Amino acid sequence: MTYRVLLINPWIYDFAAYNFWARPLGLLKVAEFLSQFNLKLFFIDCCDSFIVKKYGTGKYSYQIVEKPDILRNVPKKYKRYGISLDEFIDKLKEISHVDLILITSIMAYWWYGVNEVVNIIREKFPNIPIVIGGIYATLYKEHAKEKINADSIYTGQIEDRLIDNISNFGIKLKRVREQSKFWWQLGFYNKIPYAPILTSTGCPFRCHYCASSLIYKSFEQRKIEEVINEIEELYNMGVRDFAFYDDALLYKSETHLEPLLREIIKRNFQLRFHTPNGLHARFINKNVAQLMKKAGFKTLRLSLETVNIKRQIETGGKVTNEELEKAVFYLKEAGFLSQDIGVYIMYGLPEQSLDEVRVGVDFLKKLKVRIHLTEFSPIKGTYYWDELVKKGVIPDDLDPLLTNNTIFSELFSGYSKEELQRLKIEVNQFNLLL
Repeated sequence: MTYRVLLINPWIYDFAAYNFWARPLGLLKVAEFLSQFNLKLFFIDCCDSFIVKKYGTGKYSYQIVEKPDILRNVPKKYKRYGISLDEFIDKLKEISHVDLILITSIMAYWWYGVNEVVNIIREKFPNIPIVIGGIYATLYKEHAKEKINADSIYTGQIEDRLIDNISNFGIKLKRVREQSKFWWQLGFYNKIPYAPILTSTGCPFRCHYCASSLIYKSFEQRKIEEVINEIEELYNMGVRDFAFYDDALLYKSETHLEPLLREIIKRNFQLRFHTPNGLHARFINKNVAQLMKKAGFKTLRLSLETVNIKRQIETGGKVTNEELEKAVFYLKEAGFLSQDIGVYIMYGLPEQSLDEVRVGVDFLKKLKVRIHLTEFSPIKGTYYWDELVKKGVIPDDLDPLLTNNTIFSELFSGYSKEELQRLKIEVNQFNLLL
């Protein structure tokens, strides 16, 4: 018997969103895993509606929607980003019937979109089991149980226990074919203007604000041959923009990234690589910088977070100011321009003054790099979440909607809204002059 399974990536419900090479890679990996069984897979990506701009990025389509009650007093427009409601319902009608529905979840403060999808699904397929997985489901399992009308919450990585989870609904999986190696072979997308690349999972560092160690059991790097084959097949399909999703792309680069880049250069691929997750500046030396330039890296993002030495040590010690300076020097020496190099610096960290953020901004100005002010947003289970709870800044049962990085600092950091806005304008003006 062949069962029909529908996989859904929900809409983004937020105050602001832009497609910086986003794809529901976790859900696509689930599809790859399930492709070996006696299943017919259907796929709906509610976020697959955007106008392609530079390097494959793009502006999402959106509709203004009513805010949840908890966000009622936030003076910003709340939006549903992605396909329209009518498009989603039409896609469900085309599928007709299914035996199981799997829904992913990414940012915890996007759970409202997950809830909306589930509510619609319950009307269309009232008796069909629904399984929720992904980052929100893993980190906020109890919240998901309470708020989302699903039949099961699947946490963690894709493993054989997913088979057991599915079998609980009377679906007996049998391996009937070879598993698809790559998600695009499943034909879910009509166009692929860019592709995510994941050469490793997890992270060897344990930063106070990051949930990578809560999602992945360990840090593992893929075989170089697998990654190069993936890139080559996409390249032959016409894809030219690739975004690395790794949390630690440069770690042990001499045995991982460097051989990969040499092979890419050897094959003369004309590619553009982007690093939206941020790179560890500590591991950028002269050799790495030159290889990155020759291989086609275009959009570079380095992680600094803060210039405060004490806080750097306390939050994980993954970079120092001197290491960032050296990295920028090597990158510029290799031929990268100031506007090619962006550095993330956080604001709103626990007990972080706005003056500390200003010092960081001034430091990056002197380096002549693009400054990316990034608002801290706490994640349940991390060190900083626990610290904020202990100090009474937030309750442990804080609704994830209030951790939205658009509003968290305004609600909990104690910053002057006017001063923060002036700093943002100053940074934007500096970036425009690079």
